[in-house]
This record gives sequence, structure tokens and C-alpha cells, in this order.
Amino acid sequence: MFGLFGKNEKKIDALIASKDYDQLPNDVIDQLAKGLILTTEFAMPEYRVTERLEIITAECVYGMNMFRDMFASIRDVLGGRSGASQKVLRDARKTCLTELRREALITGADAVIGVDLDYSEISGGGKSMLLVVASGTAVKLQEL
Repeated sequence: MFGLFGKNEKKIDALIASKDYDQLPNDVIDQLAKGLILTTEFAMPEYRVTERLEIITAECVYGMNMFRDMFASIRDVLGGRSGASQKVLRDARKTCLTELRREALITGADAVIGVDLDYSEISGGGKSMLLVVASGTAVKLQEL
């Protein structure tokens, strides 16, 4: 199917056919999960939810030490924006949503509705980390 895995191609095709997604290599899961719909909505006019599978989550943790150092150096600048901080936050969000798509694929969902993103700082022992959690309801859909 993907032509990337040589002699493992048949095994990968068999796993996909049996929907045993959690046994697949990460890059194959990512490719399959790209088409899954993520939305903050609970109803989409063009689809009907036929089955609610389960609540799913994805968690991503990023180191924050560079944030502290960066913020210390720019405290003098009032109202300034930190492009580096925004990039890390954007990357964390995208990674977390990609992980949520993977969880949806593994559960057999067509979409995740009611997606919510939460950001928290985890501190202690001289370390500071950024925690991003994405959650939503994995569902099966029927196009209208």
C-alpha cells in the first residue's frame, strides 16, 4: 500500500485490513489518520453521528526552561511578543492534535467532535514543563 516498508508491506496491509492499528509503525498511522475530522463542534450539518465510541485524549509535554530564560531576557520589553514562544506553543498544539487523530484511528473513529485543548504548566524540582492536553469524543459518521 505505502511502498515504503519493503518485505513488511504484506504484514502492514494485513494489519490495516484487520484494523489492528496499534501494531502499525508510527508513520503509517500518521498517514492513515490525516483524513480524520477534528472539530470543536458537536454537530456537523453535512454528517450524522451514527455512533459515539468513547472519549479520547492526547497529552504532550514540552520542556519550559528555554521559556524562562527567554522571558527573563525580554522582561524589559513592554507589550512585546515572543515569536519563539509562540512557535513552541503552535508546535505543541499541532503535535497534540496529530496524537488525537492517531487515538481516533486506533479506536476506529471517523472523527473527533467537541475537541478541547488545555494548556498547563508543570513545575517542581527546578524544572518547568508545558502540558498540552487535547480531548474529544471519537465518533462514527455517515455523510448526508
